[in-house]
Amino acid sequence: MKERTPLFRVENLTKEYPMGDSVVYALRGVSFEVYQGEYVAIMGPSGSGKSTLMHIIGCLDRPTSGSYYLRNRDVRSLSDDELAELRNSEIGFVFQSFNLLPGMTLLENVELPLLYAGVSAAERRERARRMLEMVGLGERLRHHPNEISGGQRQRVAIARALVNDPAIVFADEPTGNLDSVTGKEIMALFGELNRQGNTIVLVTHERTVAEHASRIIHIKDGAIEKTEVSVPGSHGELTWKEVTVV
Repeated sequence: MKERTPLFRVENLTKEYPMGDSVVYALRGVSFEVYQGEYVAIMGPSGSGKSTLMHIIGCLDRPTSGSYYLRNRDVRSLSDDELAELRNSEIGFVFQSFNLLPGMTLLENVELPLLYAGVSAAERRERARRMLEMVGLGERLRHHPNEISGGQRQRVAIARALVNDPAIVFADEPTGNLDSVTGKEIMALFGELNRQGNTIVLVTHERTVAEHASRIIHIKDGAIEKTEVSVPGSHGELTWKEVTVV
């Protein structure tokens, strides 16, 4: 039987920040793998290192030591320009603060990754339009971010993250600025995207948000504390089981 190849894997990642005469250890030997089509949550309290980890696997930062392979490509060996190209072609980001440009229409915001990728104007508009229709905003193409609700802005951010057909969608506290009802709608959308085959890695401090994933990696003090996977219960409901990762 052919062994499955991870979409990406990290091995013994560390991240250190000099603070005067001392050193702050944000990550302490983190190792795990994510496979195509998985839905994984990285969960931990504020200051646990989860956002630092997200920035490294999202190619926004570099580790102090350790290895990171995306599609078997050694990410640590890449130049800054190669990292930027990798981010634009393989990674989609959804942030808590939406990060939409207020002077641009929703369509223009979603087009941006395609503009950086050198896609023609006609194709950019068509692909961005399809993505906005997919997230339920096909009638708002010419609106600006300040003309729509927070939940709708997050839908635009999701459309922008998907427009380049990335290998992975990273979502950093995507419901943090939303009310509970809107947050549930956004998480339902992530679930649908995963069922369509998208690989999603979600960072959160909330258990109820993390449980939308099928695997939860718990981070504490810069290290993996434990890993849980969802399993069907005796009555068909999902329960969580701690697993030993070798």
